Amino acid sequence: MNKIDPKLLATLRQPADLIERGLAKPADLADLERVAARYAIAVTPDIANLIDTENPDDPIARQFIPSALELMNAPGENADPIGDDAHSPVAGIVHRYPDRVLLKLVHVCAVYCRFCFRREMVGPGKATALSEAAYRDALDYIRNNNEIWEVILTGGDPLMLSPRRLAEIMTDLAAIDHVRIVRIHTRVPVAAPARIDGDMIRALKADGATTWIAVHANHPRELSGEARAACARLADAGVPLVSQTVLLRGVNDDAATLEALMRAFVENRIKPYYLHHGDLAPGTGHLRTTIAEGRELMRNLRGRVSGLCQPDYVLDIPGGHGKAPIGPNYLSHASSGECELSSEAQYRIVDYCGDVHLYPPKP
Repeated sequence: MNKIDPKLLATLRQPADLIERGLAKPADLADLERVAARYAIAVTPDIANLIDTENPDDPIARQFIPSALELMNAPGENADPIGDDAHSPVAGIVHRYPDRVLLKLVHVCAVYCRFCFRREMVGPGKATALSEAAYRDALDYIRNNNEIWEVILTGGDPLMLSPRRLAEIMTDLAAIDHVRIVRIHTRVPVAAPARIDGDMIRALKADGATTWIAVHANHPRELSGEARAACARLADAGVPLVSQTVLLRGVNDDAATLEALMRAFVENRIKPYYLHHGDLAPGTGHLRTTIAEGRELMRNLRGRVSGLCQPDYVLDIPGGHGKAPIGPNYLSHASSGECELSSEAQYRIVDYCGDVHLYPPKP
């Protein structure tokens, strides 16, 4: 029996490791080490195996292989681009909306995305998890705020916790009467699908609360056979799945790629949920599109795929003001020359082909 090189089973965390695997160029070593000194690097074997090393513009590599461009800050970029700190009443909690909170349990991930909006909070020299005392304070905060209906586990990636620890957390949250939904945002089904085993799935369930999983993927190739099997294990166990995707230049900023990704989600029982406009995180300008480009992509998507495949295109407003839908608008008031007498105001509606119609229609 042929033995598998242990290096092929290890997560790549250093620029030299990336170069040895052919995922980065030797000439870039000095720049990549400067990036690594500031931002975490982790490329799991599952992700490394998806990268086409013959393609210098490979969309998987753009998401996970560091670039010297990350050392360049664009205007408006900052370490807390969506204002988590402004809405953090206690450590680990972000309470931006009345009925839900974020609970940031860990600051480690299976892989580190080069566009991450929390990239300044993870990696070299950063805390890896909430302390036990901080966790208890966070639970008390949730317990004492009766309007909190949903707790969103984030970080970092909550599925980097052991099943035993995750089960304890789920039990603690489900024991709070007004918490009815626990939503977990994760890259693990794509980046480390073997972690989604029976123990992990059992840990996700607790009497008294319903668990939802938000699966993060940005390109259809990320939904490998192993990733699809991991998502199927979750769906077969009765865990509902939604998606989140970040719109990224050179990764998914064309209608055909978005179409293939959204269809792949639906085929795997994952309801498309959010398409995020890129946040103003430091060193991510080379990966951001413009809003105008995003709106046009959403307009193209509307005419290409089923309603099941339509995510909400959203912008997290800098400063902590929450998400706003920013997709194209299809409705406007008709001009006075177009209007007929009617009990209802008349509108101009643009269909997916770009044609304009009046509503209510003229008699």
